Amino acid sequence: MDCFCLDLEASKTAVLLKLNRNTVNRYYGIFRRLVAAHQAKEFKLLTGVVEVDECYFGPNRLKGHMGPRRKGRATNKQPVFGIYERGGRVYTEIVPDCRKKTLQKIIRGHVDPASVLHSDLWVGYDGLVDVGYDKHVRIKKSAPLIKGKAHINGIEAFWSFTKRRLMKFNGVKPYFELHLKECEWRYNKPFPLLRSELISFCKTAIS
Repeated sequence: MDCFCLDLEASKTAVLLKLNRNTVNRYYGIFRRLVAAHQAKEFKLLTGVVEVDECYFGPNRLKGHMGPRRKGRATNKQPVFGIYERGGRVYTEIVPDCRKKTLQKIIRGHVDPASVLHSDLWVGYDGLVDVGYDKHVRIKKSAPLIKGKAHINGIEAFWSFTKRRLMKFNGVKPYFELHLKECEWRYNKPFPLLRSELISFCKTAIS
């Protein structure tokens, strides 16, 4: 449990604790499912100042396909939509696309209309004022940041944290959603809090 909270890979944990790798993987899988269940159960409507952004996960180039490396919407990467409530809480959802209809449905279901909503200029965020989000601030990512002005640095920092973390795993495709929920749970939490929460999840599951 401590090794999991310290975010050690299963292979390193197996060597450190002199356990079979499959045994460690089994326990790690249990922990990740408990974390995902907690994130789904405890999630509440995000309020206050809220940032939204989309991100893309996967290789820059498909194996066997030549051509320039591409990023973002011009690739076959998996799109993920994220909502960050300033103060720490994050919600992510794997989406089929980043069209207006898709993103607005998630926003309307997870963000309080009284919130101050910050987004970039992507067309998927057009029309939010018309559905009740009259405090919608649009930002241009290439513009220099001015202290106190609108930005989406919080959700972008979460994406950076998530991509750095997932790089150390050699492929998480079958369990991508579990890893996303784990990143939500881990983000900006110290080890003691992660450990105490995981113990609580396990006790609740046993009872």
